[in-house]
Amino acid sequence: MVAHFQEWLDEALDIHFAFETGQFADALTHRPSGETLPDARVWELLTRFFREEMDRQTATPGAIEALREIGEVADIVVLTNLGYDAQPLRVAQLATHGLHYEVVCNQGGKGVPARAIIERHQPTVTVFVDDLHMHHASVAKHAPEVWRLHMIAEPRLAPNVAKPEEAHARIDDWATAKQWILQKFEEGPAA
Repeated sequence: MVAHFQEWLDEALDIHFAFETGQFADALTHRPSGETLPDARVWELLTRFFREEMDRQTATPGAIEALREIGEVADIVVLTNLGYDAQPLRVAQLATHGLHYEVVCNQGGKGVPARAIIERHQPTVTVFVDDLHMHHASVAKHAPEVWRLHMIAEPRLAPNVAKPEEAHARIDDWATAKQWILQKFEEGPAA
C-alpha cells in the first residue's frame, strides 16, 4: 500500500512521501511550500486514499497464492485499521483477487479486536501478521498465545524498519512467511 500511496500523493497532490525512512510522522512534505504535513492531514489523506484509490493497490508478490494455501487449513480474518465505512470497500477489493475473508475494521491497537476474533472463532492456533510495531505490542498484551509475524512487504521500506521485540519473527516475503505460518499451526499456541 505504501508505494501506491506515495505515487498518488506525488501525482495528485504534489506531496513527497519519504516512506523509505520507515516513519509516517514528518515524512510527508508539500513540494511547493516545503512544509511538512501535520499528523491530522496525513490521516485525512490516508482515509481519502483508501476511499478513493483502493483500486490502485496491487497484491504483494506471492500473497494471493500464500493466503489461498493457508486458507485451506485456517480461517483467515483481515483485521484492518481502515475506517469502519471502508469495510465493504476492502471486502470488494479482496474479492477481485478471489479472496473471500471476513474483514474487521478497527481504530487503534489491534489486540482487543484480535482477542474478540479469537473468542468468536475459538481456533486452536492463531497467527497474527502485521507491519506496525504498535499492533504487535497490543496483540502481545491482549492475546499472548498468538504467534506474531512482523512483515514489511515493500522492499524499499523493509530495511529501515526494525523488528518489534513483541514479534516472534520477521519475514518480508510471502513464500517464506507461508511456510512459517503453516509450521506454527503444527506447533500449537505460542508460549
